[in-house]
Amino acid sequence: MGKKSPPILKRGKFTAIINRIGMYLADYKGRLTSVLLMVMLSAALGLLGPFIIGRTIDHHLAERSSEGLGMTLAILALVYLFHSIALWLQNYWMIGIAQKTVFKMRTQLFAKLHKLPIRFFDKRQYGELMSRVTNDIENVSSTLNSSVIQIFSSILTLTGTMIVMLWLSPLLTLVTMTIVPLMFLGMKWITNRTGRLYKEQQKNLGELNGYIEETISGQKIIKAFSQEQKVLDDFLVKSDQLKKAGYWAQVYAGFIPKLMSLLNNLSFTLVAAAGAIFALNGMVSIGTIVIFTEYARQFTRPLNDLSNQFNTLLSAVAGAERVFDIIDEKEETEDEKSLKSVATLRGEVEFSNVSFTYEKSGDIIKSLSFYARSGESIALVGPTGAGKSTIINLLIRFYEPNSGKIFFDGKDSRSLTRESIRNQMAFVLQDSFLFEGTIRENIRYGRLDATDEEVEQAAKEANALSFIQKLPNGFDTELQQDGSGISQGQKQLLTIARAILANPAILILDEATSSIDTITELKIQEALKRLMKGRTSFIIAHRLNTIQQADQILVINQGEIIEKGSHRELLEKKGFYFDLYRNQFKKHVISQTANY
Repeated sequence: MGKKSPPILKRGKFTAIINRIGMYLADYKGRLTSVLLMVMLSAALGLLGPFIIGRTIDHHLAERSSEGLGMTLAILALVYLFHSIALWLQNYWMIGIAQKTVFKMRTQLFAKLHKLPIRFFDKRQYGELMSRVTNDIENVSSTLNSSVIQIFSSILTLTGTMIVMLWLSPLLTLVTMTIVPLMFLGMKWITNRTGRLYKEQQKNLGELNGYIEETISGQKIIKAFSQEQKVLDDFLVKSDQLKKAGYWAQVYAGFIPKLMSLLNNLSFTLVAAAGAIFALNGMVSIGTIVIFTEYARQFTRPLNDLSNQFNTLLSAVAGAERVFDIIDEKEETEDEKSLKSVATLRGEVEFSNVSFTYEKSGDIIKSLSFYARSGESIALVGPTGAGKSTIINLLIRFYEPNSGKIFFDGKDSRSLTRESIRNQMAFVLQDSFLFEGTIRENIRYGRLDATDEEVEQAAKEANALSFIQKLPNGFDTELQQDGSGISQGQKQLLTIARAILANPAILILDEATSSIDTITELKIQEALKRLMKGRTSFIIAHRLNTIQQADQILVINQGEIIEKGSHRELLEKKGFYFDLYRNQFKKHVISQTANY
């Protein structure tokens, strides 16, 4: 079965989006009024020029009189000069309005992305979201730059042309109007198709951008598994979908100028033929025929412009709809206006009968309860998919429990703001993330008001100072995105320094020493001991030898705590943890033996 096309925007929704864009433009009423005045002036002068030419033919050429001809030509020159100035001013002012409007929309959209819950990002491709911030916003920008003026100008030109034509000759006006029904029928047939196709084009473009972002990020995996051809095949499928939507959108849109050109020539022919008959019978002057032939073109040209701009408008509305969809998403903090902010935490954490599921199919966490005293280290161990990371997500309040409660220092987490809770936490994750910028800036991300001395002291406590000092520019060494240029172990040391600088009450470690060489691991372990001292720590660990000193070890399986205790206590029980530890120890021995 073929891919189902998204439906065309309903009239009510189309109008609502246009009105919403208008709300942004309303902030610039004064400048918009000036633009409208210039549009009215340029439209009036555009009508006045052909009228002067027609009257010049009647009074000077037909009567073979040159009296006042110089003055008439000078006035005509001024008309077209001021017409050009009015056009330039309206475009200049409108570009400024459009850029300010789009700047506001883009800023609002980007700010919104940082207020949305993690579940929003879990369900979407990053590249698709990037497409909304860039391509869709740019679509709105290009439309505001040109279409708004063009639509105003076309409507005014049509209205003015109709009035003057009726005043000059109602009969010739009627002849000119015979093509209008054909124009509207043709435009309706075309726009009914282009609206759906433009929306599909924007959707496919977002999906393609998402796929490109994903494949670029996963280049190492793609090459390691020799999946270049599969990736290319999938890309071609998505690219072909975009090509087809874009192709047919442009094909149908391309019918408009051809149709308008045909009808324009037909109108010109009808006016010329009917005008000649009327002139021979003394019903109109030759100058009037000249005016009408020019006005007939001026009448069809705005219709052509309106139809073209309507297609552009459809594309912009499709983009604006995707932008507003995100702006209208419920923010993570919308329900926190009445909640309290906590300045400091001792670090006591309690889960009380907490259950949670990502989907309605079944619980990931089931009636889970435990208590962590201030300064204790809590290790979470268990097989993949047991629910360890979900517990951390609930602790950080990326997600809320479906039932049960989480307490911080005896206070229900839902009575406290997420921001104030997270300000008391620091993270050292398996995939250490560094931003583009200097090493100093990356460490200072833990606490933005930290002094240079505090940053350097944090680096020293994290055992990162020695390698930083060996870099060409020390703390001012520029890192590329995600810290490329330094080793994984060095990245991890920097993230530990960032956490030390943050001085948190609660620390979260997620496989912080995985994939690290032995020497670097010793440095990291030493730095982590300093970091964990006096802080409540939650440690996710697959390598059980790294959590033997934990105060509590929670063994998680299928969303439940099946065992709890210290390393020694759990080994003595000879249960699930004992089997995990024994299996890992065997593998470790086999691995060490193989190296000899």
